[in-house]
Amino acid sequence: MSDEGTRWFEQTPTPVSAEPRATPPVKDLWTRCPGCQQILFRAALLENMAVCPHCGWHHRWDGRARLEAVVDAGSFVRMDVDVLPTDALGFVDSKPYAARLVSSQRSTGQPDAYIQGYATIQETPVEIGTFDFRFMGGSMGSVVGELICRQVERAIERRHPVIIFSASGGARMQEGLLSLMQMARTSAALARLRDEARQPYISVLTDPTTGGVAASFAMLGDVILAEPHALVGFAGPRVIQQTIGQELPEGFQTSEYLLEHGMVDQIVRRADLKDTLGKLLKLLRPA
Repeated sequence: MSDEGTRWFEQTPTPVSAEPRATPPVKDLWTRCPGCQQILFRAALLENMAVCPHCGWHHRWDGRARLEAVVDAGSFVRMDVDVLPTDALGFVDSKPYAARLVSSQRSTGQPDAYIQGYATIQETPVEIGTFDFRFMGGSMGSVVGELICRQVERAIERRHPVIIFSASGGARMQEGLLSLMQMARTSAALARLRDEARQPYISVLTDPTTGGVAASFAMLGDVILAEPHALVGFAGPRVIQQTIGQELPEGFQTSEYLLEHGMVDQIVRRADLKDTLGKLLKLLRPA
């Protein structure tokens, strides 16, 4: 085998810096709400669970903060932090994939786009995970798929329910087929959770849930919840409209549209999510 053919086996995982970012520039201190167009102070918005205090619009939210808001205080134990992505294909678009990984790791302090581990919600043990959209648009590569599978395998072993918060642009194109394979892997793992462990899987759709994530585990929940106004679908509405050359229904591919058409069980405001999950876990978990 040529040196080029073996090079990707020899890559050294890039260390992740946990150092906080420097003071953000002034332009990052403010944001405009897409719901009411009000200018919001970003720090105050985050203190309100990233929900607009004027109109209730649910802004995109940091993955770790999302977990801390729904689990019992101090109960979350993160798992598999040593699983790191590599550039198996030597992929280059406008810049090398390896450079994109380093940039995302430095800006987010995360090794990849998925955070998962063990926690309790209202004293019910659960294997829980969430995407961090800041990391390459929450795209699903081979490491994300591996982390989800490990999460589900622990749930099978421990007889725990599974909760996944999706916030993803879909499969990570820089990993090609290695990324697309994760759709089948994660779906198969969840089938084992149902058939072997008979434990519930609750899927929570946030903005956005698209592409290969929407086409696999995100829509396989025993219960599917969604946040208000979330974009959920395989291809985006603009792509679909340009492809078929027709006007789409108002609100197409929003969580409200999916609820009306029976693809989502309930839309839950962020402030109510912990109580909703706690009640569902007690109702669904086998005795």
